[in-house]
Amino acid sequence: MAVSIGRCLAADACLLILALTFHHSNADNIVASTEEAPHRRFEYKYSFKGPHLSQTDGIIPFWVHSGNAIPSADQVRITPSLRSQKGSVWAKNTVNFDHWEAEVTFRVSGRGRMGADGLAIWFTTAQGLDGPVYGAADNWNGIGIFFDSFDNDGKKNNPAVLVVGNNGKLVYDHPNDGTTQALGTCLRDFRNKPYPVRAKITYYKKTLTVLINNGFTPDKEDYEFCTKVDNMIIPQEGYFGISAATGGLADDHDVLSFLTFRLSEPGQELMPKEEQDKYQEEFENFQQELDKKKEDYQKEHPEVQREPIEDMYESVNDREIHQVFEGQNQIHLEIKQLHRQLAMILDEQNRYVSVVTDELSKRQVELVGQAPSQEMGAVVATQQEILRNLNELRNSFHESLKQIGATQHQANPVSMGTYKTVQHFSEIQEHLHVVKRNIEHLITRNGSPSENQGEKCPDSPKMPSCLGTIHFLVFVVIQSVLFFITFLFLTIQSLFSCFFSCLQESTRSSSKEILLRKHYHRYHDM
Repeated sequence: MAVSIGRCLAADACLLILALTFHHSNADNIVASTEEAPHRRFEYKYSFKGPHLSQTDGIIPFWVHSGNAIPSADQVRITPSLRSQKGSVWAKNTVNFDHWEAEVTFRVSGRGRMGADGLAIWFTTAQGLDGPVYGAADNWNGIGIFFDSFDNDGKKNNPAVLVVGNNGKLVYDHPNDGTTQALGTCLRDFRNKPYPVRAKITYYKKTLTVLINNGFTPDKEDYEFCTKVDNMIIPQEGYFGISAATGGLADDHDVLSFLTFRLSEPGQELMPKEEQDKYQEEFENFQQELDKKKEDYQKEHPEVQREPIEDMYESVNDREIHQVFEGQNQIHLEIKQLHRQLAMILDEQNRYVSVVTDELSKRQVELVGQAPSQEMGAVVATQQEILRNLNELRNSFHESLKQIGATQHQANPVSMGTYKTVQHFSEIQEHLHVVKRNIEHLITRNGSPSENQGEKCPDSPKMPSCLGTIHFLVFVVIQSVLFFITFLFLTIQSLFSCFFSCLQESTRSSSKEILLRKHYHRYHDM
């Protein structure tokens, strides 16, 4: 049992290192996959957003609501936190786009630990104003993206996001939470988040992709991949809609915005050439009228002609400082994300400690009058040592968050931000080396033959005391990961140094240019 627990601890520690290492590489892969993104055109007739979301009579422009839905100026409450409520909101006009994208911002909140029933986003050939499937009609023809918050089948796989298609003949499988009919699914907890949850649903080239922003940060573009369905055929025309329902448990289901975009392939025109010429002509006429009004104003007010207009716009230095603050804020958010992941792993280790402690107490009760088990004591000591190291690493992340936040309010953000950022990355590297040494020590201790002397087992042929294949592979993986981490930190350090040195040079050159411009204006005025 000690060997199995040791392997679990080693696997958890390796997962910690891999999560810290490949967090940025996964984000880079997502960005790289969107380089050839299609062109987007906003379609206001299929969208709504606050403020002024609804009119004074409670009607949403270009949309219709039914059931218990309550529109307001900032949001649409699809269902209140009352039992057995249903509501939906549907677009009045059909969509005939070949490719489209929908961005939905919503909030699901409730007092209980569990909620019900959930929320659904629809694209169907008919408006399902009322029905048993999250407040909409069953036997739909189209696609539904379900945010299921109640565990009907008791498999503890909720809250979850499911993609379910239907040709009009399928009856939704409520007892199994639709898992037998789902084309794609992912586990995401979308209840009671500090910020609104965002879902981006893209249908492009017969591929449906669902991205989720979990609502942990205010960053609107912090999306994570949920699921993708290839070779998916949906109706050519349909209605967009969103619905929700409650059951024995209840949540508030609020939708803050529903934004629809028409997509087109790169190189293709979003509108016909005739419309483009029409808009271009209107723009030129407007530009001519504006220039004429400027000339008339200058004639009527000759005293303001020589006033410099440079002060009305943002200077180069202000813009560069603003960019530096944005970069530091992004680093701050990334470290907060790593801090949350570390807290989750620390909680898991605490559960392991409780399990081992319970097992040790049971063993001592069974073996009354005998010496306590040495192997269980070694496992407990090793577990506590790993927890202590993880706590130190967590405290390091917390201190990094505090220092970066303090740096953003100082007068010289460039130099201080560079030095403290490099210093924090060096501290993280040192703590990772400590975790590596503890993992090696744990594997060596669990692999030693002295652990098997605590119990008396029947005589068996002696096993060779050589290094096993699994331990060898674990050593190779750890060495490779640590080498990659070292290389990554050195690369990040060099990039930050180059970036801030170039930024300082550009700031100096822009300052000189501004001084020359001021001298030139003074000389010209004279």
